[in-house]
Amino acid sequence: MVLAALGNPVLHGPNVQGQSEETDVDRAEKRDFVDQLSTVFAETSMIVITRNDGLTVADVTELRRRMRAAGAQYKVAKNRLAHIALDGTRFDGIKPLLKGPTALAWSRDPVAVAKAAVEFAKTNEKFVLVGGALGTQMLDASGVKALAELPSLDALRAKLLGLIQAPATKVAGVLQAPAGQLARVFGAYAKANDATTEEAA
Repeated sequence: MVLAALGNPVLHGPNVQGQSEETDVDRAEKRDFVDQLSTVFAETSMIVITRNDGLTVADVTELRRRMRAAGAQYKVAKNRLAHIALDGTRFDGIKPLLKGPTALAWSRDPVAVAKAAVEFAKTNEKFVLVGGALGTQMLDASGVKALAELPSLDALRAKLLGLIQAPATKVAGVLQAPAGQLARVFGAYAKANDATTEEAA
């Protein structure tokens, strides 16, 4: 299926041997790229899409360092190949966002990758948040920022445990807090985490 989507190699001119070898290498690299992204889309719960408006090599190096520190990964998107990898996945809805010089960031902890992306965007205007997806829930840039305001998965579990043990008045106060997009993102976050847990079981 991937081979069909990538197309067949075409040879031009008399020097077909060198061109054939180069084409085969290119096709192998493309297959590897698609396979890697397909694995990512199957295993992760959160994808953040960003746009590079002129990041330097030093900028990208620092960005990757911060992503790794947060337990996240960052990869420049080859949009056509990313579209192929997205086919049939729960992240299929992000295809329209893959335009221009885009990149993907992901992590098993949705909040961790959102925080890393949002924090870096605050320090570098050439790194632009486009949007993303939390499972099947599409997010715009505001949604990614809202998710970044949540505690990490481990911290969230601790807070929920504390909430269960809290007095009824405190629980009532939490339930009456403003909802809006943050509440919807929170709900999607919980569903995505449940889906990831079920897949691992």
